[in-house]
Amino acid sequence: MLRLIDAKFVTSAQNITQALPPDRSEVAILGRSNVGKSSFINALTQRKNLAKSSSTPGKTRLINFFDILYDCEGDRFEARLVDLPGFGYAKVSKSEKKIWQKSLTEFIGKRSSIRLFVHLLDARHPKMEIDRDVLEYLQSFKRGDQEILQIFTKADKLNQKERTKLKRDFPGSLLVSNLKKSGIQEANEAIFGSLFQKECH
Repeated sequence: MLRLIDAKFVTSAQNITQALPPDRSEVAILGRSNVGKSSFINALTQRKNLAKSSSTPGKTRLINFFDILYDCEGDRFEARLVDLPGFGYAKVSKSEKKIWQKSLTEFIGKRSSIRLFVHLLDARHPKMEIDRDVLEYLQSFKRGDQEILQIFTKADKLNQKERTKLKRDFPGSLLVSNLKKSGIQEANEAIFGSLFQKECH
């Protein structure tokens, strides 16, 4: 059985020039503000306060790096989570937003170590225009060896019929509940499989 056995915060960066060396496979995690990104990272790593949640959605505009360690059948696999700032925040000047978007675009476009983009969406609002725009944005940057995984958070807010419809409308996506920890193991397995092209039984 796959286990994520270690996770630690390493550093934050404002842009690609301040980023860590691209020396391990990376998972870039992004989603609109208030989608539960910090809670997802904490659930994924089983670390309660690894990623800090802000009381003001969109307040954090740094790129945060977390080194993680998987155990698969006794073998160890190192990887890195890259927590990208939530998009869609309003309380920021146009000039500041333009500078940040330029830095983010440069990071996503030039960061050679990103193997997987995890796009988090709110299961209660699955078809928001801003999420469609982000998916198109990622697809425009995606290189041949990169994948995009859509994960819906807050799945505990849906009934079974709504969950079934969501899976039908978004084939290949995953549903998780950070609160109830449901779907988290499946998310780790999907991330591990994408990074290392290996299944862990």
